[in-house]
Amino acid sequence: MIHFSLRDGVAEIVMDFPPVNALPAQGWFDLAKALRQAGDDPQVRAVVLAAEGRGFNAGVDIKEMQRTQGHEALIQANRGCYAAFSAVYTCPVPVIAAVQGFCLGGGIGLVGNADIVIASEDAYFGLPEVDRGALGAATHLARLVPQHLMRAMVYTCRNVTAAELHHHGSVLEVTEPGKQREAAHAVAASIAAKNPVIVRAAKESLNGIDPVDVHRSYRFEQGFTFELNLTGVSDEARQSFVDGNR
Repeated sequence: MIHFSLRDGVAEIVMDFPPVNALPAQGWFDLAKALRQAGDDPQVRAVVLAAEGRGFNAGVDIKEMQRTQGHEALIQANRGCYAAFSAVYTCPVPVIAAVQGFCLGGGIGLVGNADIVIASEDAYFGLPEVDRGALGAATHLARLVPQHLMRAMVYTCRNVTAAELHHHGSVLEVTEPGKQREAAHAVAASIAAKNPVIVRAAKESLNGIDPVDVHRSYRFEQGFTFELNLTGVSDEARQSFVDGNR
């Protein structure tokens, strides 16, 4: 479920998909819709993207894919992720991600496209895609860590901590556990106090000078996931995960 609230110009969008915030395909579309609606509301001056539970986001719901015949669940998950990542990036107002616990797979796509990241000291980030028979969100990981570390993380599926991302400058602030949403709202409030016309122009201008087209880059990555599925290796990797072997 996606929860939405608005107070003093700051919208909070909260992911709540127990037990680990692995979003089903429809959940990604619902998240994209909430982000678009927030950005379209002239009362909204900043968005805090947060999550309930012990982790921010565990990516797509692999079990949903494995219990669905054919490729429809995979196609919808890929399209849903694309829609949600795009909605974060193109949201007309700044999006502040408040991260706790695990931020994996699709979570990297959300955080990598956010304008600002606040993370609790127990947060960790990674792309286990290679172990899951998929590729994607390296586009967004490259916005969080240097190129060579990004490549090592993709190949080995290793994680990095909030402290490491703070060192690289991609996490603005590391908080005590449970304090990340409060800190994110403080940053959002400081943005909401600015002239909203100027802030929206700033967001559009910053997107306009990005060196990488995140939409095309991520879609290119997704093409390899489709290829891997045609070979059958992706299904084997996903089933191994469902069976608890990875």
